[in-house]
Amino acid sequence: MKQLVRRIGQTVALTLPVVLVTTGTLAVTRVPWAPPTALDQQVVAASSGDGVGIGRSSAAAARTDGLAPQDSLRVALLDELRTKNPSAALDLLERSMREQPSLTPYCTSLATELGKAAVRKYQGDVQRARSFARPVCDGAFAAGVVG
Repeated sequence: MKQLVRRIGQTVALTLPVVLVTTGTLAVTRVPWAPPTALDQQVVAASSGDGVGIGRSSAAAARTDGLAPQDSLRVALLDELRTKNPSAALDLLERSMREQPSLTPYCTSLATELGKAAVRKYQGDVQRARSFARPVCDGAFAAGVVG
């Protein structure tokens, strides 16, 4: 019995580090700071907003050709707000900030502009526009609704 316990202990002592190293290595291959793989490049290309893409009409794509990335995003956000609602536009803004961190310096101004556009969409009904507010870009949407 004593030998059986010893053998189990030795087996665990030898296999546990291998399992931990393997799972740790696999865990860090999909974190944001890991170098991109070919699959990641395809995903980025598909979600970068270039071309027509999913959810973008050819007319919307034509309007944003040649614009700076933040201006292209502004057009897409205002289209989203106009065709759907401010919540959908805020979702798009939040997703864009996560997928394209280089646009984060523009987040506050974009969210403020969305707030003002929401008030215009609802013919000056600040309460209705404010009902969509949430803390995207430090609450700049709410600031845009108010002023």
